[in-house]
Amino acid sequence: MKPLQDYLNAAFASPWMLAAIVVFAFFWQIWSLPLMDLDEGAFTEATREMVASGNYITPHRDGEPRYDKPILTYWVQAAATQVLGFNELALRLPSAVAASLWVLALWLFVRERLDALTANVAGMVMALSLQVSLIAKAATADSLLNLFIALAFFEVYRFYLRPDAGRRAAPVLRLWLWMGLGFLTKGPVAAFFPLVASLLFFWSEGALRHWLRAVLSPLGWLIFLLVAGPWYLAIYLDDGPGFFASFFLKHNAARYGEAIHGHGGFFGYYFVMLPLILLPFTGWFLSLLPAWRAAWADPLDRFLWIWFLIVFVFFSFSGTKLPHYLLYGCTPLFILMARHRDLLTGRWLAFIPPLLLVGALLAMTRALETMRELSSKAHEVAIYNDALALLDPTYFYALWAGGAALLGLFLWSRPPLWQRLILAGVVQGLLVFGVLAPRALAVLQAPVKEAALTARRLDLPTVVFNTSMPSFSVYRGAITPNRPPRPGELVFLRVDKLDQLARAVPDLRLDLVYRRGPVALMVVREQVRPTGGTQPGGRRGD
Repeated sequence: MKPLQDYLNAAFASPWMLAAIVVFAFFWQIWSLPLMDLDEGAFTEATREMVASGNYITPHRDGEPRYDKPILTYWVQAAATQVLGFNELALRLPSAVAASLWVLALWLFVRERLDALTANVAGMVMALSLQVSLIAKAATADSLLNLFIALAFFEVYRFYLRPDAGRRAAPVLRLWLWMGLGFLTKGPVAAFFPLVASLLFFWSEGALRHWLRAVLSPLGWLIFLLVAGPWYLAIYLDDGPGFFASFFLKHNAARYGEAIHGHGGFFGYYFVMLPLILLPFTGWFLSLLPAWRAAWADPLDRFLWIWFLIVFVFFSFSGTKLPHYLLYGCTPLFILMARHRDLLTGRWLAFIPPLLLVGALLAMTRALETMRELSSKAHEVAIYNDALALLDPTYFYALWAGGAALLGLFLWSRPPLWQRLILAGVVQGLLVFGVLAPRALAVLQAPVKEAALTARRLDLPTVVFNTSMPSFSVYRGAITPNRPPRPGELVFLRVDKLDQLARAVPDLRLDLVYRRGPVALMVVREQVRPTGGTQPGGRRGD
């Protein structure tokens, strides 16, 4: 009978195990959880309005042009809804498929450059990393963009390995194709990082002339313009310069110079976020750092480090900071961890990060109670109350079971640490998406969905008041303008806006239709006035 380690080795060497992990990490639960505001709601409402209106050029959200992102994500979401219906599965499926293709692209590149086992390991680490699995399940542009950025970088290195290749070489043409599709997904960032990082890499190799062949490829530029140009021209013809002024000046230049929508952060923000993004593989990444100088001598390792560092440094200086921005530079880290997996030798370094995550989730009750005591906002207090109610015995049993599994993997001495840490990634996925996410979204988003379905059933004119939760319009299936209500209308709002609403319509009566957690739905009516009137001095007339 074979030892257990032989079976483990065979499993980790099998692409079928990688495929199973991808299905688990990217597809499990995508149909059962309500859409998350703000980003998922904004993207999917724009997609809904696109399908409803037949305008596939200019995205709109609640009747107003949405200039935040280019068009490709809306197109692929719209295509999915035409096949599967307008639901969470269809809206999130393009992200899950894009993330799967992202893993496939990484696997093919690593197998080509290194070996099949390393390719499997890199794919598993990527799929189970916390931030990757989060964006793979989100109906936003991030999975699609990361796919195209990774594909572009892989073509850069393939071109580097062909010093005699000309401007019409296949890697050059594919590079411009991927950058064009990325430009159609999220704009300049898709071309900026591959071009700048490749410039530094080719310069480090003394091969700038070779780099210029790719950059100055007329056919490459033609492919880029044919892919990205028609829609940019079409939106200009359809909507004038509004998109260009808003997207390029506000959502790119201004976003880098200042914090947009409150998404700021200090200079060391990504030093703090990177360990969280890579969970449970934070210690594995840290094991690479002592050997980075030796790795610099290897062209592939240097290329991967430059790729990561350019993204890390660039966004460290950005005024707007969000965790998923750093993912543009995390693909090379997954490859480096897999390639140098033998450097991971410390059990404590490997397992302290995932164990700390479980500890933080176990301490959630105390944290929520503290935040409730410190908060003075009605909607936040309601969220904390509902969240505390959902931290039931099942929640804690699951966390203790997960912690015990991690502790068992920590103590299990025979398999290599990297194998045990990948299994820890499976445990983390079960806890995050099987225990935490359903409860979090039941508190934050289920009330929004229920309120929207109530409004849809009542079939009255509906508005939103000083509240930005676009998933309400998605589930209601109609545009919801943001303005003070009129008699006979429903109004949806956050509960901390109730006093503002009362002051905004003092002559109208507000009757509660639905209230749960942070949101409420009211119907607005005319005040019922006394029929007899009132005489001066307080007497009612006859």
